Amino acid sequence: MLPKGLLKEYSRTIAMMVRMMDMATVFFAGWLAYLFRFNDVRLPSSYLGALLLAVAMTPVVFSFFNIYVSIRGAGFLRHLISLIQAMCVLGFVLAGLSFFTKSGDTFSRLWFVTWVLFTLFFLILCRCSLLLLLRFMRSRGLNERRVVILGASELGIKLAETVQQALWTGFRIVTFIDDEASNKPALIHRIPVIQTPVNLGQHLAAEGIDEIWLALPLSDEARVKEILYDLRHHTINMRFVLDIFGLDLLNHSITDLAGFPVLNISSTPMMGMNRLVKAVEDRLLAAIILVLIGPLLLLIAIGVKLSSKGPVFFKQYRHGWDGRIIKVYKFRTMIEHEEEDGKVTQATLSDNRVTAFGRFLRRTSLDELPQFINVLQGRMSIVGPRPHAVAHNEFYKDSIHTYMQRHRVKPGITGWAQVNGWRGETDTLEKMQKRVEYDLYYINNWSLSFDMKIIFLTLLRGFIGRNAY
Repeated sequence: MLPKGLLKEYSRTIAMMVRMMDMATVFFAGWLAYLFRFNDVRLPSSYLGALLLAVAMTPVVFSFFNIYVSIRGAGFLRHLISLIQAMCVLGFVLAGLSFFTKSGDTFSRLWFVTWVLFTLFFLILCRCSLLLLLRFMRSRGLNERRVVILGASELGIKLAETVQQALWTGFRIVTFIDDEASNKPALIHRIPVIQTPVNLGQHLAAEGIDEIWLALPLSDEARVKEILYDLRHHTINMRFVLDIFGLDLLNHSITDLAGFPVLNISSTPMMGMNRLVKAVEDRLLAAIILVLIGPLLLLIAIGVKLSSKGPVFFKQYRHGWDGRIIKVYKFRTMIEHEEEDGKVTQATLSDNRVTAFGRFLRRTSLDELPQFINVLQGRMSIVGPRPHAVAHNEFYKDSIHTYMQRHRVKPGITGWAQVNGWRGETDTLEKMQKRVEYDLYYINNWSLSFDMKIIFLTLLRGFIGRNAY
């Protein structure tokens, strides 16, 4: 008989098998598309080489879209959408390589489109088949672990609710055990709540419990030690759930530091491979965009020069990554003026400092185009929290306690807050709080696909905005 928790015990092996399955699917779909297009089973060397390149790139590209990360707690539909996005990016990368290497004429366009569609079909078919297999296994008890949560407090309830909504966890919450069960409801989320047994170990063994999760506050150290002592003769799996919901977390994770388990409460997502991916994305897109918009930049520069006296570019010092001061470029949209030291007055709806041409630039966000130069310099990213004037940071950092956490990544030309309408003047604290909320959501959920989504939304609706003036 297969053991319970089969997927838990062999998760790494299964993850490797899924990668190999995806690679085999990409190759098989390419071969099938060639058979469909040319009615020939023998692949020419050029097509074989292209497919082998696609196979090698598949796990790399798919990893950027978190395809091989456990989808526990995430919807299966969201996983399929990420899968489609990853395959489209793989197709665009391969098409770009054929363009730059001038080998596009070697391959049939119909074959390429058919290969992409066949690959998507077989990938989705494999994922659905895997889902059905897992559900069948769970119905037979082969992928299930019976769990007891000790502590029917807010933490334990949140944990149980999350697990019940998860898709492939393989965990089933059997009961809540609480030292004060008499003060708790008899059922929580249809899970019975019972008083902590006198002999906890014997109770867990009699009920066939595989794991016990301690959902106790961090301050209850003495009680945790008692439970560990009571279960010292039992081999049941025990997990301690950290009560971190009351903390302001940013990109939190568990890591190992010199042999000590450490909770990263606040950190940047731009480390290791993520940092490299973000840098390549920024430099490559910025270089391409600057080449394409070169004539437009020249026309705007002439318009700025003719609209009023003064320089073409407006330069302002702002906070960048890790709070470092950077110089940001924009097309000048106002008449030349001076303000009191340390004071920066935001543009308002009827600001008489803004020129007629400058108002057009601000409404269309064309005044931001020189910041692609900042991206090439490495000071900014294409996507990220918008940089604010240094004086504004000094004011808001004491009013919004999470404000400076937005500097965990490079500032961007566009961002999640901007495409959701939180751009332009922030004349109230509530508006700035909302912008910071969206910025921190971006940092917590950063991915290459998220950046592409924001860029697409910017192109779709971000250039013209009622809040931009």
